[in-house]
Amino acid sequence: MAPVSSVSRREGVVSELRRSIVLGRLKPGERLTESGLSTALGVSRPTVREALNQVSQEGLIIQEPYRGLRVADLTPAEVMDMARVRMALDLQAATDVLSDTSGLRVAAVVQAWERCAPELGSPDPLVQHDAHLELHRSIWAAAENSFLIRLWPSIQAHMTIALARDQAAQKDPRRNVAGHQAIIEAFRSRDIEAVRRALEIHTLVSARELADMMGRPNDADTSDGGQA
Repeated sequence: MAPVSSVSRREGVVSELRRSIVLGRLKPGERLTESGLSTALGVSRPTVREALNQVSQEGLIIQEPYRGLRVADLTPAEVMDMARVRMALDLQAATDVLSDTSGLRVAAVVQAWERCAPELGSPDPLVQHDAHLELHRSIWAAAENSFLIRLWPSIQAHMTIALARDQAAQKDPRRNVAGHQAIIEAFRSRDIEAVRRALEIHTLVSARELADMMGRPNDADTSDGGQA
């Protein structure tokens, strides 16, 4: 990791931590210390502590009593459990979006796609990561389902962990764009079965690829993943 400049130091530390995790420079399960990060990043320990609190709220770092800090991780079984739950919730969001006969909710999904698509194809994995989360959040928001909106922070935290693991392995943003575009085209068709099929490929099939990859020795360094 590179030293952080004096401008917005806490945000600089947050950005560097997130980038290092998404890029795989900090490995899943790796132990972290305030003193080590303070030295590596060239900032004070209180600044590191504030940044770690923020990143832990996003789900990327786990703070364990008496055991310290570690980069978050998911087991292959947890990846699949999360994918199945996401699939059910995404389908509820899609049903709510398509139930709106005015077309305004579908239009909101398309507008979110137009905002996020350029960043999904960015060569910067952190930009891709944020755009991926924002597009899925926007689909839930377009559903105007208050319970889904309340659930989003918890789902986002677990998605973040899986995406970080996935993006450390797969290096093809074009595939990421194509997978999301298929979902958006399904929404445009207003065909719930088309949306279901696109979500299954994007969520369940990709989660299975990631879970299988995680089960192989030295998987994160040598394999290609899915889209999470």
